[in-house]
Amino acid sequence: MLKDKVESLLGKALEEHSSLFLVDFKMGSDNSIKVVLDGDEGVSLQDCMNISRAIEHNLDREEEDFSLEVTSAGATSPLRLPRQYNKNVGRKLQVKTTSGQLEGTLVATSTDSITLEWKAREPKPVGKGKVTVQKKQEIAFSDIQEAKVKLKF
Repeated sequence: MLKDKVESLLGKALEEHSSLFLVDFKMGSDNSIKVVLDGDEGVSLQDCMNISRAIEHNLDREEEDFSLEVTSAGATSPLRLPRQYNKNVGRKLQVKTTSGQLEGTLVATSTDSITLEWKAREPKPVGKGKVTVQKKQEIAFSDIQEAKVKLKF
């Protein structure tokens, strides 16, 4: 019963903050609630506080004892939803697929796939040596096992 109420409150709070979206929602047997958010323009501390308050202020601690944690998806967390890929266009991704691993710049997303570009060194068609070529590959979301943003330091 508590889970349904929390999901309802969370849904209403996310409707009010349309740039935010739910990445993960877990509720433990001890009534520990964990909400992981992401946003089209990122997630601020204030965003987390707003969602937390929208849930917590509408639950009665006298009825149910619970703990609530509202966080943003970390910079190194895997991308799970197509909407997360949209905000990372232009960034370098490391993608594990069913057929191997790729690393390249995310140049486009669609409803069912992403497109990566990268440079590779290949043998010249004629003669000795290698030449740098631009590679491009479209990857279906269904083929992606894990994708992470590569951070630059």
